[in-house]
Amino acid sequence: MSRHNFSHRHSGSHHASPGSAKNTDVIVGMGIAVAGTVVVASENGRQPMHSPVLVLNASYEPINICAARRALVLVLKGVAITEEENGHYLHSARLTMRLPSVIRLLEYRRIPHQTRALSRKNILLRDRNTCQYCSVVLSSAELTLDHVIPRSRGGVSTWENLVACCHPCNHRKGNHLLGEINMHLMREPRAFSLHTSRHIMRMIGRSDQKWRKYLFY
Repeated sequence: MSRHNFSHRHSGSHHASPGSAKNTDVIVGMGIAVAGTVVVASENGRQPMHSPVLVLNASYEPINICAARRALVLVLKGVAITEEENGHYLHSARLTMRLPSVIRLLEYRRIPHQTRALSRKNILLRDRNTCQYCSVVLSSAELTLDHVIPRSRGGVSTWENLVACCHPCNHRKGNHLLGEINMHLMREPRAFSLHTSRHIMRMIGRSDQKWRKYLFY
């Protein structure tokens, strides 16, 4: 089904009113940090405000993934609307809202077909928070970046030479080349392209039924 046919099939979400003073009073800086604000805890231990949210362009094309906290700010500022909700509630003295699972930008954004900026965040996203040597999945705080060819041996900071790595593997590898200590990469590191982004969206979307109709068409 074409993604352009979704406009009449909203999930019944209660969208925040753009520009509403009542809604925007819960925004402090870039966060939701107001006294009396409560978010119901997740059953799987994940912090609801850190849950992944699928971001759609105005055309319903999937273009990004962000945290629920960022998605909520975009909705409250009137930049986006909620298309799907994730089941958690944000409670404050003046407002009760369901946290979003899918949001859609109200204005179309042109997305250039080029690789993303090289950064720690994007390396970890590309590698799905998985150590590329031992395959263990960890939180961002528990991972580091490793130069496949160490900088002390001429390695540079590029997409093809940086991978997510757990601290034990990073310590074991040290300044060695992989062949010297019989270590192997899970996969060849490549630049984070638009194709890579879509693949990751689909991987994450498999566990969220509300994402599927926007990703599998």
